[in-house]
Amino acid sequence: MTHPPALETPGPSPTLRAAMWMVGAIVSFLTMAVAGRVLSAELDTFEIMTWRSVTGLVIVVGVVAMRGAWDQINLLHFRLQLFRNIAHFTGQNLWFYAITVIPLAQVFALEFTAPLWVLVLSPLILGEQMTRRRAIAALVGFAGILLITRPGAQAISPGLVAAALCAIAFAGTIISTKVLTRDVSVFGILFWLTLMQAVFGVICGGYDLDFALPSAALWPYAVLVGLCGLFAHFCLTTALSIAPASVVSPMDFLRLPSAAIVGLLVYNEALDPFVLLGAAIIFGANYANIRGESRA
Repeated sequence: MTHPPALETPGPSPTLRAAMWMVGAIVSFLTMAVAGRVLSAELDTFEIMTWRSVTGLVIVVGVVAMRGAWDQINLLHFRLQLFRNIAHFTGQNLWFYAITVIPLAQVFALEFTAPLWVLVLSPLILGEQMTRRRAIAALVGFAGILLITRPGAQAISPGLVAAALCAIAFAGTIISTKVLTRDVSVFGILFWLTLMQAVFGVICGGYDLDFALPSAALWPYAVLVGLCGLFAHFCLTTALSIAPASVVSPMDFLRLPSAAIVGLLVYNEALDPFVLLGAAIIFGANYANIRGESRA
């Protein structure tokens, strides 16, 4: 007696799987922001970055050792690795400072301008063509920045400046990563990322011979910052490997309203409609450019 072949149960669609990874990324980014605010009571941004990088380095070395991938750790494009990590270290320190002095929603909104800065800087650094679509996207995004910061209507605080500058630094990170991934593995990029930034953190945090250690109560938060930083980027990268950027980008934008809700519930930060509207404009400019690039 023959039995009919068993029907295969279809798995989740690529979009659903990407969405699940993006939930992990959003939760990780928000958790890192909250943990970073807690640590700022005792540590400066350089010290926070040191513990984040040390935690990440331990994890990366452990994974590389388990997978026997030491051959992927080399000095290929070392100067570009150095530039990338200086840019990322600068941007991340500015980000950690900004989250302690301005509302979370403002920080995340201005952080979303990084892809627009990539459009502006890519022709200068990579020699890419500045198309009409890219130029319009950059100009529309700049209008969103003006709406968020509202120069003249509110004081341009150091926190706003730090959040805006961190986006430019992250754009430098994105551009250099784009070049590195042509020849360097993810393990090679992550190893030098965590090692170099741990060294940068020790130098910048300990130049005055007063490098602070977190108290016993804050050690879990120091480890949490490192874990969330690595896991957030792992989730985001995995989502982009499953679904195109035009699908992942709207999911990533959910970080902003999520940050606004966390700021309201945890820190009693008012919901600023100008920030939300400006961020929506920035997102629209980014998304329109991604869709246009996909069609091209």
